[in-house]
Amino acid sequence: MQFQDWLRSLRFTGGDGTSEMDNLKTLLPSMPSSFSLSSLSLSPSSIIGLGALASLTTYWLVTRPRPIQPPCDLQAQSISVQGDQSCRRSALLTDDNLLEFYYEDTKTVYDMFQRGLRIAGNGPCLGFRKPGEPYQWIAYTEVAERAQVLGSGLLAKGCKPNPQQFVGIFAQNRPEWVIAELACYTFSMALVPLYDTLGLDAMVHILNLVEISMVICDKEDKAESLLKNKEKGVTTTLSCLVLFSPFSAALLERGRKCAFIGHLKILMLYFKLFVIFYIHTCQGYFVIRQEDVSISYLPLAHMFERMIQVSMFCHGARVGFYQGDISLLMDDIKTLKPTFFPVVPRLLNRIYDKILGSVTSPLKRAFLHYAVRRKQAELSSGVVRNNSMWDRLIFNKIQALSSFIHSSLSFFLATLGCLIFEGYGQTECTAGCTFSMPGDWSAGHVGAPLPCAMVKLTDIPDMNYYAKNGEGEICIRGHSVFRGYLKDEERTGEALDADGWLHTGDVGQWLPNGTLRIVDRKKHIFKLSQGEYIAPEKIENVYTRCVPVLQVFVHGDSLQSYLIGVVVPDPEVFVDWAKERGIVGSYEELCQNPDVKKAVLEDMTAVGKEAGLKSFEQVKDFYLHPEMFSVSNGLLTPTLKSKRVDLRRVFSEQIAQLYSKSSI
Repeated sequence: MQFQDWLRSLRFTGGDGTSEMDNLKTLLPSMPSSFSLSSLSLSPSSIIGLGALASLTTYWLVTRPRPIQPPCDLQAQSISVQGDQSCRRSALLTDDNLLEFYYEDTKTVYDMFQRGLRIAGNGPCLGFRKPGEPYQWIAYTEVAERAQVLGSGLLAKGCKPNPQQFVGIFAQNRPEWVIAELACYTFSMALVPLYDTLGLDAMVHILNLVEISMVICDKEDKAESLLKNKEKGVTTTLSCLVLFSPFSAALLERGRKCAFIGHLKILMLYFKLFVIFYIHTCQGYFVIRQEDVSISYLPLAHMFERMIQVSMFCHGARVGFYQGDISLLMDDIKTLKPTFFPVVPRLLNRIYDKILGSVTSPLKRAFLHYAVRRKQAELSSGVVRNNSMWDRLIFNKIQALSSFIHSSLSFFLATLGCLIFEGYGQTECTAGCTFSMPGDWSAGHVGAPLPCAMVKLTDIPDMNYYAKNGEGEICIRGHSVFRGYLKDEERTGEALDADGWLHTGDVGQWLPNGTLRIVDRKKHIFKLSQGEYIAPEKIENVYTRCVPVLQVFVHGDSLQSYLIGVVVPDPEVFVDWAKERGIVGSYEELCQNPDVKKAVLEDMTAVGKEAGLKSFEQVKDFYLHPEMFSVSNGLLTPTLKSKRVDLRRVFSEQIAQLYSKSSI
């Protein structure tokens, strides 16, 4: 019976409509119709050999890797709108009408969770774990019930059931955040995220601007910081704090003195600033199943992580939360085994550098690059897999190192053997406006417009970018674009023009296949004294490819003709890297060694030349800093982007010294 089933499987058709047996026939030479084995004089061993060959050929045809079928022509992934080549829409649309809702019964985030609830029922929804323990899961039904109870409690404490009722949340990613969000949506309220890296002044500004009266906290120390502001009289509208866990009597007494009205003892909660248009764009990209699971570690205050989560909930899938310590993230990943892994470029580049840094032997490195080229050859034909000879011999170690899913992206596409999609967007357009297509595994672009948005390029004369050349500032219009900044008409007018186009400040280029490439950053662009424009982020991304370099901050001045920078060496490889060059010392000592600095500069310059940096784009001098830029020291945003204003302020003294020294 099993054999008969196997024979039937040979008749399954491939992507071109031909069966496996038809493919087999094409491999055999034309033979006379009267041909038969009896007309040949073959020995028994020859017949056995031919049978074995036929079996192997059939097995190969059945099991051979097949390319993923793209949802559209990969040479025309976007279409011009009304003949304007600078303005394009998704090729997945049949006309210029943008997609607003994919499912008619899911028009809000609340609807999306309810859809997932109908699919999953009592199935797992939110996961959490303690150190060294497996994940524990909270069911969809329990999440919905607790959200209903919490929402009722918020109303009992004075919140009003309308979209202008803002509830603050001051917490790390955890299951409670989800229930807080759903509690607010159940009663038409909005959730406003707060996080300590904003700084005290920014937090006070948000609380007062939005007139928040209630804030939900995860830890007592965060509640104490809010109480201090209340005691100083700088947050007059704040009147109620809600904590996830029990708190001290002293905190309660302070709250009473500040006229706080008590607390709610509910276990689970989450966040949302404003109701968004959710566009289901998975169809034609990838299918989320109930069995899928994502890990939540990127800040929930940012729309990228939010969109990943609501996508999972809409399909009854699971979301597991990391323990709150980024150093334990790999352990959480190994335990959770996520099928969806949202990642930002900085983290992906860090993993890439770590892998290449561990391959020190020239022979091993050459062998690795050869294997990558062989896998990339498969990718060019649309085949993505992790069971090839190269996977078994080489890449299995890399896949074990990063069990989740430009040069680093191409590397991971080849070595991990899983689907990797790249997108582009910002909070103001609900996280994403472009996304790469299945079947297009090339790097160097961020995909085509999503079906919910149009993307156009506009002229930037000062930087010599013109839309007629397929280059310019990226502008977005569609259902996913925000309506404006709360109580800030001036900034809203700067971001949104009269026709509803969101001006991103990024510079893009249309490629011949209809995909978008990010080439510059308008907002962070500055000019040197000789008139040359500099895009520092592009240069920083190049320099981080250097083996000894972990982080870079590139700085320029309109009164100076050259660039300088701040470089943080990679503590895992820096000491050994210097020792290979005959320089011995501790990490801190090497940062002060001029010979080491000279060697690092030579390495950076060489990498810059290889990447095509012009001479004025190369740094001429830098300061070696022994401490990493991080969220905790205020030099990185929660999504690990450099806070350039703060970096300039912190290193103002070193910047002045570098320019005074180098100007000789």
